[in-house]
Amino acid sequence: MKRWFLSTITALCLLAGATLVHAAGLQVYHLETENTVNPTGIDRTDPRLYWRLKSEDAGQKQTAWQILVASSEAQLQRNRGDLWDSGKQNSSKNIHVHYAGKPIKSSQQVFWKVKVWDRDGKASDWSETSSWTMGVLSQEEWKGVWITPPQAMESALLRKNFVVNKGLKSAVLHAVGLGTYDLHLNGSKLGEDLLSPGWTNFDKTALYSSWDITEQLQEGDNALGFMLGNGMYNVVPRNRFSKFAGSFGPLRANLHLQLEYANGKTEFFGTDESWKAHTGPWVFNSIYGGEDYDARALPAGWSTAAFDDRAWLNAVIIMRPKGELKGQSVSAEPIRIIETRQPKAVQDFADGTRVYDLGQNTTWMPRIRVRGPAGSTVRLTPSEITHADGTINRDTTGLSHRGSAWWQYTKATDEDEEWAPHFYYVGSRYLKLDVFPADPHGLVPTSAQVPARKAGDVLPELLSVEGLLVHSIASPVGEFSAANPLLNQIRDLVRWAQRSNIVSVLTDCPHREKLGWLEQYHLNGPSIRYEFDMARVFTKSLRDMRDSQTEEGALPNIAPEYVQFKGTFRHAAEWGASLILVPWQQYQFEGDTDLLREYYPAMKAYFAHLKTRADDYILSEGLGDWYDLGPEKPGKAQLTFPDLTATAFLFYDASVLAKIADVLHEKADAENFRNEAAAIRKKFNSTFFNEEKGYYAGNSQAANALPLELGLVEESQRDRVFANLVQDVIDRDYAMTAGDVGFRFLLQALSNGGRADVIYRMINQSDKPGYGYQIKKGATALTESWDANHTASHNHFMLGHIIEWFYKDLVGIGSSQDEPGFKKIRLYPQPVRELGWAQATYQSVQGPISARWDFENNGWRYRVTIPANTTAEVHLPGKGEVTLNGKPVTDTKTIEPLPGNGLRQVYRVPSGSYDFFVANE
Repeated sequence: MKRWFLSTITALCLLAGATLVHAAGLQVYHLETENTVNPTGIDRTDPRLYWRLKSEDAGQKQTAWQILVASSEAQLQRNRGDLWDSGKQNSSKNIHVHYAGKPIKSSQQVFWKVKVWDRDGKASDWSETSSWTMGVLSQEEWKGVWITPPQAMESALLRKNFVVNKGLKSAVLHAVGLGTYDLHLNGSKLGEDLLSPGWTNFDKTALYSSWDITEQLQEGDNALGFMLGNGMYNVVPRNRFSKFAGSFGPLRANLHLQLEYANGKTEFFGTDESWKAHTGPWVFNSIYGGEDYDARALPAGWSTAAFDDRAWLNAVIIMRPKGELKGQSVSAEPIRIIETRQPKAVQDFADGTRVYDLGQNTTWMPRIRVRGPAGSTVRLTPSEITHADGTINRDTTGLSHRGSAWWQYTKATDEDEEWAPHFYYVGSRYLKLDVFPADPHGLVPTSAQVPARKAGDVLPELLSVEGLLVHSIASPVGEFSAANPLLNQIRDLVRWAQRSNIVSVLTDCPHREKLGWLEQYHLNGPSIRYEFDMARVFTKSLRDMRDSQTEEGALPNIAPEYVQFKGTFRHAAEWGASLILVPWQQYQFEGDTDLLREYYPAMKAYFAHLKTRADDYILSEGLGDWYDLGPEKPGKAQLTFPDLTATAFLFYDASVLAKIADVLHEKADAENFRNEAAAIRKKFNSTFFNEEKGYYAGNSQAANALPLELGLVEESQRDRVFANLVQDVIDRDYAMTAGDVGFRFLLQALSNGGRADVIYRMINQSDKPGYGYQIKKGATALTESWDANHTASHNHFMLGHIIEWFYKDLVGIGSSQDEPGFKKIRLYPQPVRELGWAQATYQSVQGPISARWDFENNGWRYRVTIPANTTAEVHLPGKGEVTLNGKPVTDTKTIEPLPGNGLRQVYRVPSGSYDFFVANE
């Protein structure tokens, strides 16, 4: 969900009592349809509508709403909902409101607005107008057919002219190209998206994009054209680096254009065998190995209406791919250029090569300006790190025996030229430059070996290089800072790794694998949601999981499953749990019951499959606490093994499925899953718990933290297990050992046990493997291994669980289980005196939530802002006197004290801004 960002500074001004300029009552703002502002390509008949509310009045809430949906802006301006007038609906709901009006046609644009009634029954003004445009609602409506070049091509151009008559009213275009594509209209690329379409199991789902191109068409002749490359659809190494090799079939494309005229006439234009095809300018292109672009091979003006394509071959019709065509409903946000950076340093070497340092390890495409003769070539080879002498070191980005990867550009003319890649991005920081003279036979360089320079060579000159930072446009939704600069650096370290791996899937790393390994979807799910709006990414990811699920109900460790690994590298319970935990987390963060309902059958099938793999409730199909810290080099589970972690997740799955069944009113299922969980719990404890010593298995951090946090520990044993967990951390001088699977639960177990001080000491150091250690070694993005060794990836977000702790535990911003989606907010801070202060703002689906705590001489202060139409429970640690805005909290009638646990004082508060102070005891 796209969210307007409110900075922490702004939020804290509100906390300090700044007056809003808005009138009293409620104001409606930020309307969305299917998690997007004014989307095009909605392909469900009952899209969900969202809006936010704000007010200067504390405790203000919505008691009713009315939505108008109209076929034109003119109708809506007259307050006529000719498609849907909901009437006044007595409800506080402002998210996931399903459209319930007249059927809407494919490619139709509709307009909507909403007004609400506040707690006093006063109606708000109508909101600003929002809109959505439909996609193509059925496969049968597509006017285009699938076409392909008449012969196999590394890359392809497809084009066709068409005529637009006088009186055009609207033009909506839907298109898809497989493997990956750019779409051109009248000589220019259409839109800003890169690497379309999103990666899917193309045998199950193929995603199309949609555009309103009304303003870009001209009366008379127009032209459309595809540039087709391989993407994840065709992965062919050809002596370049690749994670795997595989293909879904030949390059192909499909297009559907609907033209509406003022006289009521409708015309359609689509792909067919009359389209023309030509080989593209890419000599090589691979999502793993790079792209080699020969600018001489691109016909000038090829996508303009004036271009003469008579020498081109006709395209041929090809059978449509097996996958169902889907639009915005299961698409993640597109990938675009987010920012542009100049190199921070340049180093030249005696052999004529040069290395550019972009200053940040993230996902780049380079943009270059080149001077030199036609046919001369420049090559840029990326790396994350360098050797001691400054030359690039590619050990972290792929196995060297599998080949290298690079961008290569061959000049078309003797003039200065500018170029940026189309089909290859990669995680890197450094770029090595090699240059090649024009080949007398017109060939382009293909070998990784650069020939020695000869007398008389006329070499190209790289005039400039810029780093184009590319990733998903998923909106930032979080802001965090603390008094200790190291914590802010840690947050930046993790956040860069998050950013780099949000594309149409959540990749593990943006270079050597680029695969959607599923454990990070749930283990890092809360952490990444606190930083970015992930609603559409997670919605798509669930479709990817179901598309990858086997007939037996098993779920591979990666989705989409582009390569089948063996054994537990294909099926691990800690990874497959995402099918159950991702929709549950989405429900907790966004109140989304639709995902629970849609994927409930798949969840049940997965759990049933796991049971068949278990031996008397003990499951051994897992990867254990992956990448933990043990006596050997990180790269496997060393201290906590698969039977414990896999069985713990079997219990976790059953427990969460029981809760999901409750939400869906599946009473029999809920009882069954609770019984299953109880049986697993009993067997888990009899197998792994050492009753004499009060710990699990080998007494590792993960082995004790998982049972504590998941509810596996018998109540009578919790204190003993927790004491062993804390003691292990202390005995190691506050060093962590937990890895990919265990670290999140280590943080949560310590935090829920009231030992935030232990966590703070654990992360506030740089001399042991961990966050600070990586920063000290020069990492600018979170690395795959705690020790940042030079064979592991240097851009992996899998160990980034600390972000959840920063927001939810340290500052205290969370959603209540009672009313998920932050309708009821749980403010449960864990202030650490040694730290001094910490603050955060989170843009929830309900609006911005801000909190800050500070220690003062005579106590500590907690200032919070809660959005309209919500309530919060504030849990304040300490037994000292509590004041609110300088007065005894008991003097404030709107604040309701609630029973505490003796360690915290609890208050229920309505929306608004509050300044709590807890005096020292």
